[in-house]
Amino acid sequence: MTVDVGKLRTLHELVAIVRQRRTLGERAVFTNGCFDLLHRGHTRLLQQAKALGDLLIVGLNSDASVRLLKGPSRPVLLQDERAELLSALTSVDYVVIFEETDPSRIIAALEPDVLVKGADWAMKDVVGRETVERCGGLVVTIPLVEGCSTSRIVRRILELTPP
Repeated sequence: MTVDVGKLRTLHELVAIVRQRRTLGERAVFTNGCFDLLHRGHTRLLQQAKALGDLLIVGLNSDASVRLLKGPSRPVLLQDERAELLSALTSVDYVVIFEETDPSRIIAALEPDVLVKGADWAMKDVVGRETVERCGGLVVTIPLVEGCSTSRIVRRILELTPP
């Protein structure tokens, strides 16, 4: 199985799509992350994000940016695998892979109507908040699912693996 090329897009393509969908009165929602070892915390966040607008765009950190953020042993799943998993979710309309450690360039280009992050982010620290608010959009934080984190899953696997 390959990534749904209809969902995996370039930033240039997404700018045109968002522009066209806005002419129809639709609202674009954006969120981003590493999404390494997809878990129910991720899927719930994405479902709730989708409910805030008409199309949900997920910015996916590239393998190189995940290594910079999480260390040399990550990601566990490579970007093509992560993009395919995200593309399989009905809540996700589009996926864009980015090389930077933060999505500010994507947010500036898309100017989403709603920017979503997990509630572990302080509002003042949400990358792109000022851009979205300056354009009249909303920034929303969604509560985390307790106990759900990729780092926790990796630690558990390592604990269960015999030496």
